[in-house]
Amino acid sequence: MKIQFNGRRALVTASTGGIGFAIAKGLAEAGAEVVFNGRSTASVADAVSRLSAVVPGATLQGVAADLSTPDGVAELVRSAGAIDILVNNAGIYGVQDFYETGDEVWENYWQTNVMSGVRLSRALLPAMVEKGWGRVVFVSSESARNIPADMIHYGVSKTAQLALARGLAKRVAGSGVTVNSVLPGPTLSDGVADMMKGEVERTGKTLESVAAEFVVQHRPSSIIQRAATVEEVASMVVYVCSPQASATTGAALRVDGGVVDDIV
Repeated sequence: MKIQFNGRRALVTASTGGIGFAIAKGLAEAGAEVVFNGRSTASVADAVSRLSAVVPGATLQGVAADLSTPDGVAELVRSAGAIDILVNNAGIYGVQDFYETGDEVWENYWQTNVMSGVRLSRALLPAMVEKGWGRVVFVSSESARNIPADMIHYGVSKTAQLALARGLAKRVAGSGVTVNSVLPGPTLSDGVADMMKGEVERTGKTLESVAAEFVVQHRPSSIIQRAATVEEVASMVVYVCSPQASATTGAALRVDGGVVDDIV
């Protein structure tokens, strides 16, 4: 199976590093034009430069915009132009006890993790439907189904993404546009690497070894018993965006290493 996106234009939010960058790279390697997004002009320019180096000849554009605000989303939509593939990867996370999580934190997570995807989908889906082809993907998390007690605010926002994606899939039923969610589990993203940097330095172990120990301790239901790579998550997203995935819509597709302990 050879996936090709020649003539397709993709927008990947929060794509200057980690899973987002890996998704952008996978799409560009398959021929898509890619619009990068990040919060700062410098980070976006750096990401475009890095991808240009590894995918020579790729057509790339960078747009700096804060997607936690309506104005930021509007700026991204204006600058990005026509889009065939929307990957809603923007999101924030962090450990915080429920009793100490105030309304302002809940609001920030809701605006960033949920409303950014609401606003972008509302702006970009109509043109996809009119064209008769399009892909929308929400990068959610296994935490959407396996709510972490120490990040309830995060888990709730990720569960909301699943509901949003399913509802949008129904809204555009029969149009040739698909809407899906992808649920990564523990993944060796830039944020995870930063979180584990101290333990790596203290023990002298590799990042992969420290991450695997974390998974065994904190996600004992994991079947692969290690953290996934960003490329493994990106491969699922690229497939879901492909023409070959035209019969997959309204789905919540797990790349969690088996953390969620069920067979459905």
